[in-house]
Amino acid sequence: MTSTQEDTAALHVDAEPGAEWWRTAVIYQIYPRSFADASGDGIGDLPGITGRLDELASLGVDAIWLSPFMTSPQRDAGYDVADYCDVDPLFGTVADFDDMIEGAHARGIRVIVDLVPNHSSDQHAWFQRALTASPGSRERARYMFRDGRGDQGELPPNNWESVFGGPAWTRVTEPDGSPGQWYLHLFDMSQPDFDWSNDEVREEFRRILRFWLDRGVDGFRVDVAHGLIKKPGLPDYTPPAEADSMGGNEADVPYWGQEGVHEIYRDWHDLVGEYAGDRALCAEAWLPTPEKTALWVRPDEMHQAFNFAYLQTAWDAAALREVITESLRAFPAVGAPGTWVLSNHDVVRHASRLALAADHPQGHGIGPATPDKPDLELGLARARAATTLMLALPGSAYLYQGEELGLPEVVDLPDDARQDPTWFRTHGERYGRDGCRVPIPWAADELAYGFNDTGESWLPLPAEWARLARDVQAADPDSTLSLYTRLLAERRERGLGAGSLEWVEGFGDDVVAFANGATTVVANLGTAPVALPDDAEVVLASGPLPDGLVPPDTAVWLAPNR
Repeated sequence: MTSTQEDTAALHVDAEPGAEWWRTAVIYQIYPRSFADASGDGIGDLPGITGRLDELASLGVDAIWLSPFMTSPQRDAGYDVADYCDVDPLFGTVADFDDMIEGAHARGIRVIVDLVPNHSSDQHAWFQRALTASPGSRERARYMFRDGRGDQGELPPNNWESVFGGPAWTRVTEPDGSPGQWYLHLFDMSQPDFDWSNDEVREEFRRILRFWLDRGVDGFRVDVAHGLIKKPGLPDYTPPAEADSMGGNEADVPYWGQEGVHEIYRDWHDLVGEYAGDRALCAEAWLPTPEKTALWVRPDEMHQAFNFAYLQTAWDAAALREVITESLRAFPAVGAPGTWVLSNHDVVRHASRLALAADHPQGHGIGPATPDKPDLELGLARARAATTLMLALPGSAYLYQGEELGLPEVVDLPDDARQDPTWFRTHGERYGRDGCRVPIPWAADELAYGFNDTGESWLPLPAEWARLARDVQAADPDSTLSLYTRLLAERRERGLGAGSLEWVEGFGDDVVAFANGATTVVANLGTAPVALPDDAEVVLASGPLPDGLVPPDTAVWLAPNR
């Protein structure tokens, strides 16, 4: 057995119940088209990821999660899948994937892949066959085809709106040229929703899961995990004006969070349990409370669920204490870890989001009409403090590529460079997600900042990002990269992921303070400096501590003085 095979075999040994790797892991999200480009065509790829695994190992992450790299026409950056069991040529080949996962496992890094089960691309072979089939056919039964309303079926089956804006229904032209049925797409019209009441759909996804598990993946991040089942009868629904498009603050939505979805994940739980190595399922489930989200991670369902209630919490001490308390009640109550996250490929980066004006506290709907750009200095200070706080919490944590460099949201992309469907479907009212998907800078003095060696880039890199490049930050002990590296090392050394939280009083209402084992965390979210206890030793801090005080927008880890 080679050393690589030994490393892989070691990763795929089941732990004792309660000690599985995913309970405490720090998982790094890679958005493949924006991570590293080995081919030089301006789009990141799998060989590019393989070539940067040493940097991820030195950062200290336990696993990587890859956003979609499967065959796709790329209408929604790969979240429109045409073939679930192949690699899109943009990103390489299945052999490239095998090389990448072998390289990751050799470094002790597990690999999670994105799975998109709510919908496929309209270029998927199944949907293409459905278009040429007749109403009521086996081919159409795999998707949500319905007759329209009105005398001639000219009105959509209900009033649902797409997450990307506009109607959630598109009418097809039948093979004979006549106006025909409508199909549901909760996202872009090129992303038809599967009908998960159909047994063929369920069996096909069992096959897909096995294809990637057999290649050695350690788990799946499940896209729109709360959306597969729709309420019977597909009743009309008008969201309240302040509603989140993915259902994050809505209590009862006929296409989000339906009870029947849990049956699917119980089936998947059993399937992944057939494989050694504690393979994991993580839910992208935008639900209004941690308590509701915890329903997705009961012992016989998924293993993790993103804590979007935490991500969406404003930079406010009382609000953070409340969501942390609720999370550490709800998730452990069903035997699951807290799973913390601050940024991903769908939201405004937290180095910008935390500095937006009060009327845009989390950046939802950010666009040309947003009154002010984020304050970059304030945003970075808050982001560093927020991450310092988050990585001391017990449970698992997710990082989004580039946040370890303190990257802000790129707000001022040229309009003609934007590619997110949200930009087009809202007629330019919302920027969409391109601003958090700009390729990350590796080397200040290289073409495209080291993203590749040709200077090509699918989204333009800002000139000011030279100072944020990884090679610059690696040489600076005070950089954001150095902070993240220290946080991960200390987190592992102190066993914080497997610890427990006890609130610490006496610092005032604007401070979040807690103990996790022998480590005390003090995060100052107020406007006045905070004094530290005399009997504490500073382990690390998110920023300078002038005169031994914790300034506003700063967090610190403390240990007892020896």
